[in-house]
Amino acid sequence: MPEFDTIDDLPADSRVLVRLDLNSPIEDGSPQDNRRFERHTETVRELAAAGHRVVLMAHQGRPGRDDFTSLAGHAELLADHVDRDVAFVDDTYGDEALDAIDAIDAGEVLLLENTRMCEDELPEAEPEAKAETEFVRTLAPHFDAYVNDAYSAAHRKHASLVGFPLALPAYAGRVMETEYEANTAIATREFDGPVTMVVGGTKATDVIGVMDALDDRVDRFLLGGVAGELFLRAAGHPVGHDVGEMDLFDEQWERNRELIESVLDERGDAIHLASDLAYEGPDGERAEVAVDDIDEKETGFLDVGAATVDDYRPLIRESDGVFVKGALGVFEDERFADGTVGALAAIAETDCFSVVGGGDTSRAIEMYGLSEDEFSHVSIAGGAYIRALTGEPLPAVEVLEAAARRAGN
Repeated sequence: MPEFDTIDDLPADSRVLVRLDLNSPIEDGSPQDNRRFERHTETVRELAAAGHRVVLMAHQGRPGRDDFTSLAGHAELLADHVDRDVAFVDDTYGDEALDAIDAIDAGEVLLLENTRMCEDELPEAEPEAKAETEFVRTLAPHFDAYVNDAYSAAHRKHASLVGFPLALPAYAGRVMETEYEANTAIATREFDGPVTMVVGGTKATDVIGVMDALDDRVDRFLLGGVAGELFLRAAGHPVGHDVGEMDLFDEQWERNRELIESVLDERGDAIHLASDLAYEGPDGERAEVAVDDIDEKETGFLDVGAATVDDYRPLIRESDGVFVKGALGVFEDERFADGTVGALAAIAETDCFSVVGGGDTSRAIEMYGLSEDEFSHVSIAGGAYIRALTGEPLPAVEVLEAAARRAGN
């Protein structure tokens, strides 16, 4: 169980500063509704219903990027989800923000402006340094408590994540609590049967590190995506390199070659590679080829093939635990969704503990008519999920745990 306090421990009638992660795709200047708004709704609604004075902060994009924008639109989206007004102030810790914070009544909700518009927010630094920033020192005295619900940003050492827990009593929100428990289960939970990890996506460097870190906790790895091709390359097949204008494989191969080869050598019996791959045929339709029949890679492979899905499905169904990191194909194109959807459907049909990690892969559940209720947990975290799987510390979690120790809990 987590060693931090949660909002169940929050004293009544508190003025709380709550960190969410509402970072969203921006289209035509407006944030797009996504799973993060829905997930954070539980924490916001629960705090407001209990009569707390709820002040929210979140980030959007990074300075210099197209998606770096105000949170005014986020307040409107969040209000629709929590079914109550969410006021917005175009300020984070100046006089306008402080006046709005002090004026808030019990049960009301206020969203502050994008934290990354504060120069104290972004540079990574130790929590003690962040606690001394003007941002934290100005805001903290106006609150009774701090709540962190932004698990998906917990791997960052930013002021809004690690500074406030040193200045205020600190608690975890519902997203922080449930994400932490589910994503650390691979290390803390006892399983009665095989543990399987489905590994894919385009960021092979991340997932290869996970495979190496979890070699004693996972019984078999089912590979697809870029990582799958790189392992096929290590096994002697003429795939796993860039063709044309592609820029996905060669750099990651050079960076990870030794680790891939060592993992394949040491855990080869646990690693299941695709037996066939799918690509776009000359008529624009999905086409498949057996890996053993590939003499030269002439086009990009966009999914694992039907035979591979048939190989992976029974391995999933006999598992007691299944963890997903990355899609097996380019599921955004329905022609190449068979691998990802086939694996997810097999997990959904299996009576096992299951975690689907990363925002991109979890989107496939909604896109293809599956239900989140069929999985033990669908994570909205990316980088923090990777850190949890590999056992690396999450700075924002560590400061919550330290706050609980200081409080004597």
